[in-house]
Amino acid sequence: MADLDLAEAHRLHAPELLGFALNALRDRGTAEECVQDTFTRAWQARERYDPRRAGVRTWLFAIARNVVVDHVRARDRRARRSLVAVGSEEAAHPGHAETVEDRVTLVWALAQLSEEHRAVVVAVRLEQLTYAEVAEREGVPIATLRTRMYHALRAMRRLLEDADRTTGGEDAR
Repeated sequence: MADLDLAEAHRLHAPELLGFALNALRDRGTAEECVQDTFTRAWQARERYDPRRAGVRTWLFAIARNVVVDHVRARDRRARRSLVAVGSEEAAHPGHAETVEDRVTLVWALAQLSEEHRAVVVAVRLEQLTYAEVAEREGVPIATLRTRMYHALRAMRRLLEDADRTTGGEDAR
């Protein structure tokens, strides 16, 4: 086991983890709870942390992703039970948890990218700006932006494929 200073890790990474959880859950209190749970799980799993497999930040984001997904699934199960109990037709249409889980996974993958790569993906794919608009706003040549997008999407594809293969990231728990 490597020396793992969770207090230092909290100081360095808790704000980003909170942003990640807040973006996924859209509720500050719940997001704060998820960050706390992330560090609790990290402390419980500290003996299994291997710096050769991932940096502390990446390891914490993997744990945070699992915490958020677990929370969303539990919330969805509770909501479905409540809807069934009152006979709501909405209970017959599950899927909200999967949508949120997909969003959590995408936000997690974006968080793993460099700032430059993340910025071009967000601008072009989420803000739906053209490369010319981003080039003007950022003062970066269009060719550079296209190269960043290529590498960003390739990196995200690998991250998402790896996340699928790990089937929930049991190593991070």
